[in-house]
Amino acid sequence: MKTSNSENISRKNKHLTLQERIEIQEYLYACKTFTEIGELLQKHKSTISKEVKLHSKEHKNGFSTRDEKCPNLLKPPYVCNGCKQKSSSSCRYTRIVYTAKTAQQEYEETLVNSREGIPLNKAEFYESDRIISKRIEAGQHLYQIISCSDISFSLSSAYRYFHKGYFSISLIKLPRAVKFKSRNSKKGEYVPKGVKIGRTYNDFLQFMKDAGLSNHCEADTVIGTLGGKVIMTFIFTQVNFMFGILLDNKTSAEASSKILLFKKYLSENGFSFGELMPVLLTDNGGEFSDVFSFELDSHGNIETRMFFCDPMHSSQKPFVEKNHTLFRDIIPKGTSFDNFSQNTVNLIFSHVNSVNRKSLNGKSPFDMFSFIYSEELANVLGISRISPDEVIQSPILTTSKNFVDTLVF
Repeated sequence: MKTSNSENISRKNKHLTLQERIEIQEYLYACKTFTEIGELLQKHKSTISKEVKLHSKEHKNGFSTRDEKCPNLLKPPYVCNGCKQKSSSSCRYTRIVYTAKTAQQEYEETLVNSREGIPLNKAEFYESDRIISKRIEAGQHLYQIISCSDISFSLSSAYRYFHKGYFSISLIKLPRAVKFKSRNSKKGEYVPKGVKIGRTYNDFLQFMKDAGLSNHCEADTVIGTLGGKVIMTFIFTQVNFMFGILLDNKTSAEASSKILLFKKYLSENGFSFGELMPVLLTDNGGEFSDVFSFELDSHGNIETRMFFCDPMHSSQKPFVEKNHTLFRDIIPKGTSFDNFSQNTVNLIFSHVNSVNRKSLNGKSPFDMFSFIYSEELANVLGISRISPDEVIQSPILTTSKNFVDTLVF
């Protein structure tokens, strides 16, 4: 009997790797079917289907107003990755998105949970518990107990069992364990490798060369206190003009939501994000991972080309890094942004942009930007002209009445 190609696909190595998940994500963006993806990855189409269904997550932005599912999500591929309306303000449904990073994390957590347990029978464990409890009550340290007793698990396993509450004696009885805080193992978001295909720093250099461009825009994020508000900054490298957008947190969902609202705001004032920033270079921060929110206009057409620097190479975007030092002259590191409003951010950068620069032949970034673009656009971006004798480039600005009036209490 002749078998089909799908039946001939190898059953070995059933577990998907991170690279395969990244490829699935990219193929979904390319609108490929489960069958096509399965053939490309040498997996059965049902494996791809189960993977996407299991690890897809809701993703709301500022335009999501409906709680019900989009009718298109009731049929394959069951996600919005390849939908042209995904980044459009006309779609009011909650997005369902498959991301390789989230899928890999959930897969790894499942592996850990399925392998956890105590490799002892009941009698052996109770005997170990009796020995440990008795000696801890006598003031012995756990290392002393494990090394001098016939206990079949390791010191690290003993600590893990304590933290999980398996022993009859409490963790608080350990002489030193309660003195130490547990490590923060949570890792920040990052841009998946699959998203950076065609968007690397080398791709950026080649694009600028082919297009004959000499200037671009750079983007980055300034952090206040951990877990609080952050500022997403943009700089026009030709004139060192910088402005910022206040974010409630440093996540891709928040950045995506605010950049879509910013695009809408520009359009309402007669300007286009794509014409203003046709080329955008940034780092690998996870807040920039939803590239389609930055690259596509409201109709799903590409208006901006976005590229990423190499990891750990901040020198590849020197303009934005240098101007952050001017920002820090006013707002030192460790200062919380939680009481800031967008007006606060605008006031800070109005002073930063009004400082005369040697690199601009004694002109300020505001003067140069107004000359090349327009003062009207500078004002739309929230930046106002500050006269030279009123420019404040130190924390003294934060005690001024104008600054205090912008704060949210």
